[in-house]
Amino acid sequence: NWCCPHGRKVQSSKLGPTPPRLLTEEEFRLQGEVETRKALAELRSSCQSPEFSAWTTVSRIQSPKRFANFVGGASHVTPSEVSAHEREFGLGRIYIDEELFEEDDDDDEEEEEENVNDSSAG
Repeated sequence: NWCCPHGRKVQSSKLGPTPPRLLTEEEFRLQGEVETRKALAELRSSCQSPEFSAWTTVSRIQSPKRFANFVGGASHVTPSEVSAHEREFGLGRIYIDEELFEEDDDDDEEEEEENVNDSSAG
């Protein structure tokens, strides 16, 4: 009995560590949202603690009112920032990028066909 667990350890070390499972896009997005909410809650909590130097912080930031609203529970992004992000990185942007790449692929195929036709004609 005492040698079996050791034998298993030797066998598993020979196989090497198993690589971690990669996240799907949805799992990655969800993990990002969860971790962001958690970090923002920790930041709010830190800013509300008695040890936090509010005056020092407020004197260093560009938007003290926005910071105060955030500490009070408001969102860390404005609606216009959300819209700008969606325009740049949202699903609409992915669709536009796919359309551009499809057009590039079509153009490449047409050029290849023209080159083949030109070389066979000559």
